[in-house]
Amino acid sequence: MNRKIVKTVALGAFALGVVLGAPWQAQTQEAKDPYPKMAPLDQYLMADRNAEIAPARSAAPEALSRDAKVVVLGPHGYETAVEGKNGFVCIVERGWMNTFDNPEYWNPKNRSPICFNPPAARTILPITYMRTDLVLAGKSIAEVRDSVKAAFANKQLPALEPGAMCYMMSKNAYLTDRDGHNLAHLMFYVTTVDDAALGAGLPGSPVLTFKEDAVPISGFMVGTGMWSDGTPAPLISQ
Repeated sequence: MNRKIVKTVALGAFALGVVLGAPWQAQTQEAKDPYPKMAPLDQYLMADRNAEIAPARSAAPEALSRDAKVVVLGPHGYETAVEGKNGFVCIVERGWMNTFDNPEYWNPKNRSPICFNPPAARTILPITYMRTDLVLAGKSIAEVRDSVKAAFANKQLPALEPGAMCYMMSKNAYLTDRDGHNLAHLMFYVTTVDDAALGAGLPGSPVLTFKEDAVPISGFMVGTGMWSDGTPAPLISQ
């Protein structure tokens, strides 16, 4: 995949839409809505839940993922498939972890392997579980957004722990219909920080920022330049 064709990536982990080229808002205005509603549930599930374990582990280098807990998506939400030893949790997220205005929110092809480190597993992963449970309960995008926003306001979701981050380095992920469909990167979560302090989004900077109005957390993404198996991966093109 040529690095210049990487444009927009749906990053999972509490609806992360990242702009890697033209403004996302302009793209959504120009694009037709290819996924206007949720597809039948079986299109989001994997027929054999054991087949989801390997993709989940592929999010991070084997030295981390081999001892991680693995959860897989079932018809009633995420379930533990493998107990872990190191506090990391590997998961394959689906399209409803995009930003709420993302036209691929209901894309059934989306498969986003992620390995959360222990602080993120305790404070970011609960957002994934909540959003997934709401979707499987038949809630609309607006209802999910309002429920998540209220859960933070009412402290039903945990406060972000310092050091929360995750690995998204799977070679076989499908993050978006656009271009190369994938990008190897790390994500770091913070409550408040000035984008300029990290040089995020500037021409030539490897750091990109992402935010979601329903979630009081900002994230920063950095391309790794390699997949979890150690082979070269394209870098971010801005």
